[in-house]
Amino acid sequence: MTTATAPFSPETGRSHMQESLFSWLEAEPAAPTPPPADPAPLPPAPALPDDAPRTLHESDPAGPLPPPVEEKKPDLSHVWVVAAEIEVTPKIASVADYRGSFKASEGQRVDALEVYCKGCRRPYDEVRGDDCSAKIDNTHLIGGDQTKRAKRKVPTPPPNARLIPGGTINRRGIGAYVAGVSRPKR
Repeated sequence: MTTATAPFSPETGRSHMQESLFSWLEAEPAAPTPPPADPAPLPPAPALPDDAPRTLHESDPAGPLPPPVEEKKPDLSHVWVVAAEIEVTPKIASVADYRGSFKASEGQRVDALEVYCKGCRRPYDEVRGDDCSAKIDNTHLIGGDQTKRAKRKVPTPPPNARLIPGGTINRRGIGAYVAGVSRPKR
């Protein structure tokens, strides 16, 4: 079997080979459509005095407007949680330690250690009537605005200290692994 090879120019590439395959996909020219007919003219609205109140239908010949779409306001309320202290039996304590949860008995009294918001982690007393700041902006959880944070201070050596340059430590690659940087020495 022989194949013919032809030099391809960068402008055309191999696209000329595909043109004949998909020529049947081209749309046929559509027949011209007649222009739409003018709608029948509306009867004139009855004249109202200038001081008469107008309803929506009288002032707007196109008809009533759709009702305004109410924008959904984001829920900025707090999600309150309670840090609690519950006295349990040794059996329930082992289950709670293993599973991370347990079922309390009915009517058991729970001592609340602290009440705080699950999102912003602030106490109930401080933010009782405010919006949850975690749902607005979470910068308070990372220590405020990071661009305004103070840089780390480089420790200054004592006045009688002398700096002695040391060797470089290889912390990357197979050499670091073999040298015991990324794993403990045996």
